[in-house]
Amino acid sequence: MKTLYKSITTIILLTALISCGGGETEQTQFQGFGNFGGQEAISVEAMPVQNSTISEQVSAFGNIQTEDLIEIVPQVSNRIIEIHADLGDNVSRGQLLAEIYEAPFREAVQQAEAQVRQARATLDRDSTELGRQEQLFERDVISRAEYETARSTYLNSLAQFESAEATLAQSREDLENTDIVSPVYGVVLSRSVSEGDLATTGTTLFEIANLTGFETRVFLPIQDWERIEIGQPVSMALSTAGDGIAEGVVSMKSPRLDPTTGLGEVVISLTNTSSSVYQGALVQARINLQTKENVVVIPRSALVEKVETYIEPETGTIELQRSYSAFVTQGDTSAVRRDLELGIEQGDRIEVINGLEPGDQLVVTGQQSLEDGSPIQIAGSTPSLTAESDTTNTVGSESRRPGGGADSEQSDTQQAEQN
Repeated sequence: MKTLYKSITTIILLTALISCGGGETEQTQFQGFGNFGGQEAISVEAMPVQNSTISEQVSAFGNIQTEDLIEIVPQVSNRIIEIHADLGDNVSRGQLLAEIYEAPFREAVQQAEAQVRQARATLDRDSTELGRQEQLFERDVISRAEYETARSTYLNSLAQFESAEATLAQSREDLENTDIVSPVYGVVLSRSVSEGDLATTGTTLFEIANLTGFETRVFLPIQDWERIEIGQPVSMALSTAGDGIAEGVVSMKSPRLDPTTGLGEVVISLTNTSSSVYQGALVQARINLQTKENVVVIPRSALVEKVETYIEPETGTIELQRSYSAFVTQGDTSAVRRDLELGIEQGDRIEVINGLEPGDQLVVTGQQSLEDGSPIQIAGSTPSLTAESDTTNTVGSESRRPGGGADSEQSDTQQAEQN
């Protein structure tokens, strides 16, 4: 009977142990692993903060062109009989580019020469007659009226002779202009006529780039145009690739804005080019406004932006106020928020004036989910065993609580037996 009473007492004690202490111990043990104080650690990536060089730039697009573009326009009109230069040809000064049918102009020269000969003969005759009339007038043989008539005839013959000479000169120049030549050393950029076409004055036949250098012209809004100064360095890259193909310098700046577009023109002269530079190529020009060396630079993607709205009391308008912060790791287990004061930016890089120091471990991914003091797990690192140890200690202490473990059970059993 005593043995039966002992067994019943033991069962009652074990039931009380499970209902009062066992569930809590199991729950505590479950919560102890994989989190800190009930909050899961957020996986992040971090990188050390370093000093670097950064430049503030103004970016714009423009086409590469020659500094001197020569348009070849014919001075006489007639049919093109032969072409001597084509696209891409390098030409020298005075080199023949095309020929215009010259027969009519050669005939005009011959007619002008005949008119000059005739006018010269008339002038010689009238000059002799004037000399004779002058002698007679001095001896009072003829009247002044007769002398003035001879003099007028001579002057008219002189004018006709000079006019004939001018016509001859123009005819000879027209004949020479039937040969279209290059006025500069350069390369042919375009040809708009073919053999048999009619060349007319005022129509461009060839475009020749003077081989003196290249430039590009960009148009900037007023906030950027105001900051441009002559001599600022420029780097250029093709619009289809990020690689730099040329370097240049700001050589000219328009003193006014375009009244239609509101943009200001800036001329960039290329100073150092690669083989990838072609006339007409669209390039992205980056004008360096200022450069800072040995300053804290971080990727812009690491920033956490906070936007607040407020009402301007004077105007009653809604304004936006932006502030920026970033997170750094503390002991590889928690994240600390740092408010930042930002400086200049270049592409996806930005200068930090205040808030970070070289050597800080900057959170670069996962920061949008963090709060100040949030537990973190740095990707690639071994999880901390602190929580597991704390849980083990908790379980151990739970087993030693009065009424919650084997020692308590044994004590209660002994007490029952004594009774």
